Amino acid sequence: MTRSYDSFFQAAMGTNNSPYAYQEAFATNEDLPALVDIPTGLGKTAAVILGWIWRRRFHPDRRIRQSTPRRLVYCLPMRVLVEQTVTFAENCIKRLVDSKILDQCIRVHALMGGEAQRDWCLWPEREAILIGTQDMLLSRALNRGYAASRYRWPVEFGLLSNDCLWVYDEVQLMDAGVPTSAQLAAFRQSFGTVIPSPSLWMSATLDRRWLATVDFTDTASLKTLQLTQKDRQHSFVAKRLCAPKRLRRAKTVLGDAKGAAQEIQENHAKATRTLAVFNTVKRATDVYRELRKLNPKAKTVLIHSRFRPPERKQKMNVLLGDPPNEGLIAITTQVIEAGVDVSAKTLFTDLAPWSSLVQRFGRCNRAGEFRGDDPARVFWFDLPADDEEKKLALPYSAADLHKARRELEKCEDVSPDSLSAIQQLVDLDAPHVIRRRDFIDLFDTTPDLAGNDIDVSRFIRSGQDFDVQVYWRDWEQGSPPDDRAWRRVRREELCSVPVGDFRKFAVDAKRRTKVWRWDFLDGEWRPVVDGNLVYPGQTYLVHAKAGGYDSETGWIGTQATNYVEPRELTESDVTDDSAYDDEGLSEAEQWQTIAEHTDQVVSELEAILQGLALEEPWKQTLLTAARWHDWGKAHEVFLAKFKPEALAEAALASQNHHFPAKAPKGCWRSWQELRKLSRQPVQSHVRPHFRHELASALAVLQRPHPSLDTFSSTEINLVAYLVAAHHGKVRLSIRSLPGEKAPLGNSVRLHARGVWDGDQLPQVDLGGGVTAPVVTLSLECMQLGRSANGQPSWVERMIKLRDDPNLGPFRLAFLEALLRAADMRASRLAAERAAQRQEATT
Repeated sequence: MTRSYDSFFQAAMGTNNSPYAYQEAFATNEDLPALVDIPTGLGKTAAVILGWIWRRRFHPDRRIRQSTPRRLVYCLPMRVLVEQTVTFAENCIKRLVDSKILDQCIRVHALMGGEAQRDWCLWPEREAILIGTQDMLLSRALNRGYAASRYRWPVEFGLLSNDCLWVYDEVQLMDAGVPTSAQLAAFRQSFGTVIPSPSLWMSATLDRRWLATVDFTDTASLKTLQLTQKDRQHSFVAKRLCAPKRLRRAKTVLGDAKGAAQEIQENHAKATRTLAVFNTVKRATDVYRELRKLNPKAKTVLIHSRFRPPERKQKMNVLLGDPPNEGLIAITTQVIEAGVDVSAKTLFTDLAPWSSLVQRFGRCNRAGEFRGDDPARVFWFDLPADDEEKKLALPYSAADLHKARRELEKCEDVSPDSLSAIQQLVDLDAPHVIRRRDFIDLFDTTPDLAGNDIDVSRFIRSGQDFDVQVYWRDWEQGSPPDDRAWRRVRREELCSVPVGDFRKFAVDAKRRTKVWRWDFLDGEWRPVVDGNLVYPGQTYLVHAKAGGYDSETGWIGTQATNYVEPRELTESDVTDDSAYDDEGLSEAEQWQTIAEHTDQVVSELEAILQGLALEEPWKQTLLTAARWHDWGKAHEVFLAKFKPEALAEAALASQNHHFPAKAPKGCWRSWQELRKLSRQPVQSHVRPHFRHELASALAVLQRPHPSLDTFSSTEINLVAYLVAAHHGKVRLSIRSLPGEKAPLGNSVRLHARGVWDGDQLPQVDLGGGVTAPVVTLSLECMQLGRSANGQPSWVERMIKLRDDPNLGPFRLAFLEALLRAADMRASRLAAERAAQRQEATT
């Protein structure tokens, strides 16, 4: 059915208003812009989301439809903007589906701490809109996903690096994230991807110089999308651009909370909204408390980034609702600075960098509703002229604030048209720019010998803004319960907390043994008794009696030891931080052989490859890796993870070389039992940290089957890599982990990840007419240098793949992600079929 973009836009927006000319240009022009420089409140979000859907699904040029990436990745500086953008996208898609314009719903996924993130990774061939904060998205683009299991890092990295249109919105608030986004764009271009992933940057105060980095140099040629003359003549646009906003300096200065509260109260008009934007959470909270003392009955609300989502949503609803008769005073921080469609008659703001001030001015008289004798007014709090100036300037530099002050002193009105002649006055502060070597090092997700990872926080936000995620639960004395439900975190529970504040909180004497972190390697809770154990992007569990949070004012740190009411715990919409030895993905509703599971994985992978139209040589390599990926589950150490009586009853290992790949939950030994057994000298078949995928990969390197003889050395190394990496736990390096012991009676015998040199894999039916022969495993490749017969080490093989110009980190991770998606889908399919059979039986 042929339709115009105008009718498509109106159906999606649920209005009779046509798109602006620039919005239609984004959707219909042959080439996408790299920069979108549009004043606040004029529909940049709609332009990008609806423009992407049109280009992907409905553009009349088939070539443009095919070249438009299947995933839209929408990166924002703050959680509140993510929630708002998710709602907008979902509403637009629902209208398009209801009007039968979209015959298949495009899924919208929020990437925030605690948000369920499994589904989008399972369907790499499907279209999706991924919306998240710069913390969550950039950390995943750097292969160190915040608030995610470390074993999911590579799959998200691979999918976010290929077949995506990256959109960075409100870049003036992203500080260190801006050069990182530019460097990532340059890396994707130089290393190469399986499917291109272009980037574009948006802001009402965009300066292309922010993007100039050591590898992203040609910013002058970037195509920019701006308002057209036709847009400016539109009545609604013209009214917004000329909306009057009288400017004056406030009587009080930064740091005077009581004086600020009094001045805000004096200038507040009944039945209207007054908005006060402060540069720090502490200053906003102090002014809010003073306002409450001054007039306890006044309608006031405090909004900042240190609330749990339910409390923040409740406060945002108050802000966005119609003001009561006495009006509403909203005390906020930068969370209101951009993207939030709210308008105030009276605006107060701390002195801030010019780009931030322009965004804040956009929250006053937004649609030009206040004119004539009853004008909208903007007040700004200046820095005091004393020695506290530099301290009060934080989190910004005093120099940037001085530049902004000089321009403010020249202004009487701050409407968009009045400000358009003022040049961008602030340089983004990004002392740490990720370099090529830094990025290459991030490809391997194996922690160092001390269990530490490369810290990417400096590439994501400035030093003042590093956060951790915190949630509160109540339990009896001692460590938290050893239950999967306690490792699962819902988004509704999480509060973002500055890493410095949380370090002080965690090591405070009153809270020792009340702050915990999950140890992925050992699979147990560890108390946080050392500030060095607190670092950005991690998630921490706090006992409800330790305090630190208040539903009215948010994170309060060490100021009180009040009881924090935990959010209700459910089993839905959760993420799970698995332990290294965890075999949760091998649990199923019923027994399933390696052959049965492998056939399903191959089938799911074929569906993915068909949907992506992936070409050789990737296709055959992936399908071969899928066929051999679970061979290692026939190893005696994997079989020892089952309860002996359950395995004997299943009797799979003795039936025509059929070995179990999946089993019901009740058939597995608990990890506590396995750990206890592994400490007994006679139990050589029970070993900590065993990884069946390593056993599979080592066997593949021996080319034990004719089907593997046709591959080149590079291709067989790639097959081995994909087999080893299909759980994200074995990748570029092989070494023993803490807690592993040398084989009995032979301390020099090579061992790693529970595999011992000389172990055997039996003959196994792998499905598809392929039977793997008996193989003796060799760990000689874990040593540096060439083996006795001249074969390269594992590290040499893998680094050669990583550095191969025809492969590289982005392509490797993408192929890895496709196999993992097929594996997880096959596991889910088996569970669904078992449930259907059970339902039919009952």
